[in-house]
Amino acid sequence: MLRSNSSIAKNMPMICFDLEGPLSPQDNAYDVLALAENGHKIFEVISRYDDILTLESREDYEPGDTLKLIVPFLIYHGISENEIREVSSRAKIVSGVKEIIPALKEEGWNVYVISTSYQQHAYNICEQIGISRENVACTRLELERYRENVGEEDFSLIKEVEDKILNELYPPTDDGRIKEVLDDFFFKKLKDTRIGKIFDEISVVGGQRKVDALMKFAKKAGKKLDETVVVGDSITDYKMLEKVKQNGGIAVAFNGNEYAIPHGNIAMATPDQRTLLLITSAFIRGGKKEVIKTIENVEQFGLEKALNEKTPKLVKDLLESEKIKIKQPQFHNVEGINKKKIEEIIKMHKDMRSYMRGEAGKLG
Repeated sequence: MLRSNSSIAKNMPMICFDLEGPLSPQDNAYDVLALAENGHKIFEVISRYDDILTLESREDYEPGDTLKLIVPFLIYHGISENEIREVSSRAKIVSGVKEIIPALKEEGWNVYVISTSYQQHAYNICEQIGISRENVACTRLELERYRENVGEEDFSLIKEVEDKILNELYPPTDDGRIKEVLDDFFFKKLKDTRIGKIFDEISVVGGQRKVDALMKFAKKAGKKLDETVVVGDSITDYKMLEKVKQNGGIAVAFNGNEYAIPHGNIAMATPDQRTLLLITSAFIRGGKKEVIKTIENVEQFGLEKALNEKTPKLVKDLLESEKIKIKQPQFHNVEGINKKKIEEIIKMHKDMRSYMRGEAGKLG
């Protein structure tokens, strides 16, 4: 059993958050590319291409590499690192996050962020919520340096494929054609160009690279994965969620999509992150077994009826507020449940995801 003495931090577990979704609703790259004319359309097609390559298990490709695939278009449209920061400055923080991060730290948790986000966005959000850069894994991006090494022949290639995206591939419904056009661009035409060399430099923190970051942080904190909680919501998180679940920890799908939820052991659809404290406090009391017991109790009796003396005060305060009545939190134990039940849970989360993230909620 995990000890609850917050003065002995070395005996406390660690928690790793994905950023976009669990901590901030903004999809930064989506909104950054939107600075270009028709940028949202370009992003949606490339995001679908990312899903296609992930689902076919393309060699050397990781979910979340959308943030690498859009770099040629960021360069072509003259979008700067400062503009990424400006877009980030408008990002909201998920309700409850600014309360739970200090609460977790006070209790002794080791708190980390593992995000596909560009560093310009990740560092901004983490600074606002009190997580230091050394506890953040994210995607390095040096747009100004990249732009210095790109020529007109590169721009003509990008313009050609952008025209095809807008005139032939949007809306992104024809997976075969999307794959044909974008395979030709990214893996053939770009290969021997200057922008292709830049393309090879970029390493997005998604998929297996999130697992690698998780293991690095676990080593830093001196923790095993059965002493770990991870919180994710999308296709970039599924390997990290699965890794922790299979090794005895708690993998939380927070307002998750169809790619994340089947790989967690807890699904949490909620408009406020304070409800996560139900899970973390149970984990401290008795590890995974106590978490499952707590969530099953909530499933059976409802959140308010399941409250007791062990419920964190921040959660009780939240449930007494008026705003939570607009969207009721839903918790489920998703380990070992059947496909029909999973589909029902995904539908609940889709509704909450749309409520919390708007247009970005439909992305993989």
